[in-house]
Amino acid sequence: MTITPQELELLMEEVEKEDPIDFADLPFDEHDLRGLISNHLCEMAEAMESFSEEDKHLTLLAVAAKLVLENMVLNIQLMRRHGVPLSESTDALLSRLRKRDDGPAA
Repeated sequence: MTITPQELELLMEEVEKEDPIDFADLPFDEHDLRGLISNHLCEMAEAMESFSEEDKHLTLLAVAAKLVLENMVLNIQLMRRHGVPLSESTDALLSRLRKRDDGPAA
């Protein structure tokens, strides 16, 4: 499947309708940032042309997982910095992780 950076930008905007990105006071244009990312991802996809379908899926899953983790870490850091309480779901997740870390050593 091939997609142009422009088509990917449109898909990004569609996804953002459900979950908007807060660009806050970044000194960059939202459109320019989307263009930068869509170009980068299309270049990544092109570089994976020789990958098997399974390797493409695994690579994209790994990239998505890394980005979700990075996003969560950055959001938690920002919330703590500004004294904003975590959502119940995030707090519950982190509590589970703390309990697991505090459990008996294997």
